[in-house]
Parts: sequence; C-alpha cells; structure tokens
Amino acid sequence: MASKEIKLSCRNVWKVYGKSPDDFFNKNNGNVSDPLKLAQEMNHKEHIVANANVSFDVHVGEIFVIMGLSGSGKSTIIRCLSRLVEPTAGEVILDNEDLLKKSPKELTEIRRHKMGMVFQNFGLIPHLNVIENIAFPLKIQNFNKDTCFEKAKKVIELVGLEGREENYPSQLSGGQQQRVGIARSLIVEPDVWFLDEPFSALDPLIRRQMQDEFMKIQSVLNKSIVFITHDFVEALRIADRMAIMRDGFIVQFGRPIDIVMNPVDEYVRDFTGDVPFERFLKAEDLIEKSKSSTDNMKIISSTTPIQEILPQLADSKNGLAVVDDKNKELGIITPQGVINVMASAGSKKVQNRK
Repeated sequence: MASKEIKLSCRNVWKVYGKSPDDFFNKNNGNVSDPLKLAQEMNHKEHIVANANVSFDVHVGEIFVIMGLSGSGKSTIIRCLSRLVEPTAGEVILDNEDLLKKSPKELTEIRRHKMGMVFQNFGLIPHLNVIENIAFPLKIQNFNKDTCFEKAKKVIELVGLEGREENYPSQLSGGQQQRVGIARSLIVEPDVWFLDEPFSALDPLIRRQMQDEFMKIQSVLNKSIVFITHDFVEALRIADRMAIMRDGFIVQFGRPIDIVMNPVDEYVRDFTGDVPFERFLKAEDLIEKSKSSTDNMKIISSTTPIQEILPQLADSKNGLAVVDDKNKELGIITPQGVINVMASAGSKKVQNRK
C-alpha cells in the first residue's frame, strides 16, 4: 500500500538531442514559462525533444506507471531517472538529494544499493547459470560467495524459480528468463525499482502470469516503482497512479480508472476506448458517503475488486462498509450505487467514441 511520503521526484526534466541543447535553458534549469513554445523552437532549430518539462512524484510503496506510444519519451524518462541517460535540464530527487549533482562514483554507489532495474531485453549472462546470474550484482560488490548465494536463494524463492538454480539462460523459457532478471534486480534490496516494459516480449498468457507474480512480489516488498508500458490493460492491473506521455510531454495524470472515465483528449481516448473498465473497478471507485449506521454491515477493503464485491452485495442489501489499510471507514457501497457508477461510466464511454 502506497503512503503519502515521497520517495522520488522528477522535476521539470528535459532531454534534448542536438548540437547545442544547453543553449536553450537559462538559470531556471528547465523551469521555463512556456514549455510547448520552447519545444517547438528546439524542433525548428533541428533539435530532438525526447522529454519536455516532465514532473511527477513517486510515493513510498507506489507503483507509478508511465505509458505512451513508441517515441513518446517514456523509456527516455526512466533512463533519466537513473542517469543512464543524462538529462539536459531539471532535477531528479531521491531521498531529498538531487541525483544530477552526484559524482560518477556517488552515482555508482546509489545504483548498486538503492536502484533495481529491469528491461525488456533480459540481459542475462549466457555462460552463468541462474543462481550465478542473480548473484552477479553482489559479486561485483565483492561479497563473498556464500553470502551471494544465500541472498540469491531467497530471491529465487520469491520469484518462483526453485529447482532451476543450475540451469543456464538457454535452458529457460522467456518467462523464466524474465524472472531471473527480476530476481537479479531485487538482490541488492533496492529502494526504488525501475521496470521498462519488462513483460512486452512475452506471449499473452505468460505475460499475464508475470503480472500476477509481479503483484505478489510487490505485496511482499512494497517497493517504490516506476513501470513503463504501452499496454493500458496492463497499466489498469498494476498501477496505483499513472501518467500518459505524448511527444515528450505528460498529457494526463491520475488513477487508471479516472483516466479511463475522463480522458483529456483524443490521444488518451485512443488508449482507453476499448478497455473493459468494469473488470478493473475496486471498492474505492464505488464508495458513497454513509447516511446511516454501518454497525451491522459487512466490512471490505478499499482494494477489493468488483468481482468479489458483487457476490457480497447480493447477500448485503443495505450495502458494504469500506475501510482503508488502517481500518478507517471510508464510506459504503450499495447495489444502486454500483449500478449508477457503471451506467455513468458506460455513458461517458459512448460519448467519447463519438
């Protein structure tokens, strides 16, 4: 469960490719008055704007999803966060420290101890077996072999690779290889976890299974996560909050269900138009303020999916009381309230298609 505490902040970050991108920025370090006008000027002068004035916060324990079409800037921004790509301007704040001011040596230490990274291409070392691949980040930090393997065995169990420790990458399926990549990124016990389309190379069935495994891992570890995808259904399944990017800019923020219900423009509608939103509703999306006592009502969590809510409502005509992770009452859910939400959402979807 995400908290309100901010772990990572991306502030007015620009990444511009060209002959002299630094010349466009003044002492405000990217905090310009008209970002769109500046980006157009850059393009006119034969510079490529990969990220334009990107700002967002990631809370402790939150899965923050960034999505967009190819070329929208989503993969560039996640690399800017880790400084695998150097931003042209802006700030990246991790634990109240600006990563863009860190020396190469300091940055290396931060990556080794605070960051986990998983990419679409699994990047496994072919001549190392599973446990050796997973232990590799600790080996290069000069941990002894026993410590490396002891920690590796723990994450192997976490990602469900027991019995595969001695297998080599060529002996594994795509899903198993990605589990190795995930385990390797987790062995350093990172504070923040960056995942760039980690499941997009997998076939649909394995992809869904990996999403389920990912959510199980997150429920145990409660990491602060930035997750890149181009698949809105995947975003709906895993995101606490999300941002949609176009041409280097963020065009809409919000909870996935809110973006589905209220897309800001045609670009966002194209992502959400065919999404079966009703499959992803949770109790927190259906809450009404209580006008009477809830003492005799059954209590459910705010994260309960609608598939589990409907059968309980059938046996609870007066409604269900909804509580948060601290057992604080948030309101109630009633059969009529569910009908009203779904009818309203359906109506908006029809209007958005016109």
